[in-house]
Amino acid sequence: MRTLICEWLRGEGYAVRGLSLQSAAPALGVDLVIVDVPDFRSRGAQTVHAVRTRYPHSVLIGLSTQLGRSLHGDSHAARALGLRRLVAKPCARGELLDAVATAISVAR
Repeated sequence: MRTLICEWLRGEGYAVRGLSLQSAAPALGVDLVIVDVPDFRSRGAQTVHAVRTRYPHSVLIGLSTQLGRSLHGDSHAARALGLRRLVAKPCARGELLDAVATAISVAR
């Protein structure tokens, strides 16, 4: 999934780096991070917190198989977790690109 998302974003002209939380050092100048959010109660909150700690000035978009279809993309629950947008996965290319464009434009 990471490779496909990177291809979609590069195809739209975004500079993309496919990194994991286990990378040695956080990349500098990261405007946006797309993070897998398995759920809101445990691992999802921990993962988002870890990403937020590592990239404190970046906009976060969450991808979720469990939550994306049940919550609106900019729901209160998503915002409370620190996500600018929440996208259901699997997602279509257009859904992800719209979320990225919206998240980046709101951040500016």
